[in-house]
Amino acid sequence: MRIALGLEYDGRAFAGWQTQPHGNTVQDKLNAALSQIAGHPVVTLAAGRTDAGVHALMQVVHFETQAQRQLGAWVRGVNALLPASVAVVWAQEVGDDFHARFSAFSRSYRYFLLTHPVRPALTAGRVGWYHQPLDVAAMRAAAQVLLGQHDFSSFRASECQAKSPLKHLQQLDIVEERGLIRFDLTADAFLHHMVRNIVGTLLYVGKGSLDVAGVQALLAARDRSKAPPTFMPDGLYLTGVGYPAQFGLPSEAQPERLTLWS
Repeated sequence: MRIALGLEYDGRAFAGWQTQPHGNTVQDKLNAALSQIAGHPVVTLAAGRTDAGVHALMQVVHFETQAQRQLGAWVRGVNALLPASVAVVWAQEVGDDFHARFSAFSRSYRYFLLTHPVRPALTAGRVGWYHQPLDVAAMRAAAQVLLGQHDFSSFRASECQAKSPLKHLQQLDIVEERGLIRFDLTADAFLHHMVRNIVGTLLYVGKGSLDVAGVQALLAARDRSKAPPTFMPDGLYLTGVGYPAQFGLPSEAQPERLTLWS
């Protein structure tokens, strides 16, 4: 049978999602815990990879098992074996036509940025930080340039393995509240470092080093070397994955689990 899981995790302690020989990734820890509950080796497939230091409020994975277990065992049982910074939030049996990555039609991310002269301590690693105020109105204007389907090569990491740089950015909202700037992004899919590169570019707009025309030129250039540096991973969260209604899966994190960051 095929089981889908919804996960949340704090990425600070891990070298990203994807399994690595040293074993210190979210996928490595999850596979090991699931294998103990299943009684056989389990390998998970995820909706998308997250980098070292990037968090998830709802990552979706699936795996195959012959073990007959109550769905609660894939939640509470697995959580008992996971590090405290990783939790399975829900489990659901799905058909063989479901694939955590290839069945998804959208991914949503949220980035939290603190603008303050002094770096954060209590929220270190959980929010991005810039030491000066930013022009949020200018950032919103520049964000409009990026909406729609474009070649996002200027926002793509050099090691990106995506077959095409064409992505459809459906949402890029910027909200300023409670001392934070929040970026909400949704696309059919994202290139490697695409969200962090977009945030970094908009930060340059906010501090006056780029304008709307500059962002338009950067998008048209399709050249990563012409863009601002990749911004820090600290404030980035995978918040939702969209699937066709036929699968009956949540498309975003449960509201009560978003209270701190909503």
